[in-house]
Amino acid sequence: MNLAQSLDSVSGLECRWDTDLTNFSTFRMRSQGDLIIVKTEAALAVLLRTLKSAARSWRMLGWGANQVLAPQESDLLIQLDFTHDSEILSVARDEYDLPASVGLNLLTTHAIKFGTKGWEALTGIPASLGGAIFMNAGTALGEIGAIVKRVRLMNSDGLIREEIITPQSFKYRKNTFVQKDEVIIGAVLFHHGLDVSLPDKIRKYQEYRRQTQPLATKNCGCVFKNAAPARQAGRLIDLTGLKGLTVGALRVSHKHANFMENAGGAAATDFLEITRLINQQMNLHWGVAFELEVKAV
Repeated sequence: MNLAQSLDSVSGLECRWDTDLTNFSTFRMRSQGDLIIVKTEAALAVLLRTLKSAARSWRMLGWGANQVLAPQESDLLIQLDFTHDSEILSVARDEYDLPASVGLNLLTTHAIKFGTKGWEALTGIPASLGGAIFMNAGTALGEIGAIVKRVRLMNSDGLIREEIITPQSFKYRKNTFVQKDEVIIGAVLFHHGLDVSLPDKIRKYQEYRRQTQPLATKNCGCVFKNAAPARQAGRLIDLTGLKGLTVGALRVSHKHANFMENAGGAAATDFLEITRLINQQMNLHWGVAFELEVKAV
């Protein structure tokens, strides 16, 4: 029995074989491959065990906001779509037990309504909770790691464990606890008190992002990690005169130099070439090469 025959009949799995993946990333890169949307934890356990048995490589897709998809994906992509109790976010609580597929936009809406301090760090990040925790996503207002208390994970045998978060659990744009074969399936969040001024702070930051970042274009967010506070990628790329640099259908944004915009029809090869050219110039002018923040094959 092949993989499709094994998985197509599993309740809670939506299997899309050899499908167009272009619209499954915010970058809208041309891509084709296999995608499975998972509706329940039980279905995820079956999927992971089956993939392990078949020796099929896979990776998490999330909202596709921080990924450059290959023209032909060899990995099977997994996207979680767990249901959640909307009542959890209907009132301010000390803790929030949420599935990994909850969107950060819902958490920002909650923060605006109740002033949950620390949650302002999530403002404007187009990601799921699980994806944000995996990369310790953040903004100028902070990082998600500062509001995570516990994380639930499932491994390739379908077994679940809970990670208690400590100050050592996160580093800049990454975690230190998710193992290679594990999937984040949920987390418990907390806040640092209720602040009546927080809604205004969030709205001001949302407006700042609209003014300084190309939010209306097809992009993947910040492409490079900052090397240091004094060596911010966007600033150095701008100072080098690389805004507007174009390779194929991909260009460095005129609005923010650490963003790249897909003008339509861009492919991963364009991304690899433009990042190579930028780092070549960074090394030449500043003696630095920036590490990618976005995940690229």
